[in-house]
Amino acid sequence: MAADKHRESRVNAVVEPVDPILKLNLGCGKVKMEGFLGVDILPFEGLDVTCNLGVDPWPWPNESVSEIFCSHFLEHLDARERVWFWNELYRVLKPKCGGKIITPYWGSARAYGDPTHKWPPIAEWSYYYISKEWRKLNAPHCDSEFVPWGFNCDFDAIGGYGMHQALLTRTPEYQNFAIQWYKEAAQDLHMNVTKK
Repeated sequence: MAADKHRESRVNAVVEPVDPILKLNLGCGKVKMEGFLGVDILPFEGLDVTCNLGVDPWPWPNESVSEIFCSHFLEHLDARERVWFWNELYRVLKPKCGGKIITPYWGSARAYGDPTHKWPPIAEWSYYYISKEWRKLNAPHCDSEFVPWGFNCDFDAIGGYGMHQALLTRTPEYQNFAIQWYKEAAQDLHMNVTKK
């Protein structure tokens, strides 16, 4: 399988948590958040860990991470890499822990302009698949019970939108209407995920 070929580890070190509150800034690029370990595929100056989060085994022990933040990264992974990402995130997070994931919204040109973004764009529906109960009823074909590369994670997800600046002063009712019917109304999808 091609993905296995690319699993040659790019991890620069196994990171043992020294603090009981380990926080990861996943796909941080050149800008990592204070108080978080910065993780990216490219070895930017000041980065803490270099890891291909879509194919490499993550270097943290099971249930060792208290919080994550991931902004404008998930859309750079293809479908199977996203499954790997969710499964590894589930493995390393402590129970009832999670964090925020921000991606360009599928109804915004921001999702399509960057040539390194991969198909499909991230949508609200993407987050149904990370719930084991929902998969069992609606999408068993992508669960690890039936396919070896499938999801084995189980998250709750709730979120909202980063709205276009022109809509920030409009009523919530108008904003919801605009999200449903107008391209560019929502710029980003902001989701909070929690390991069940």
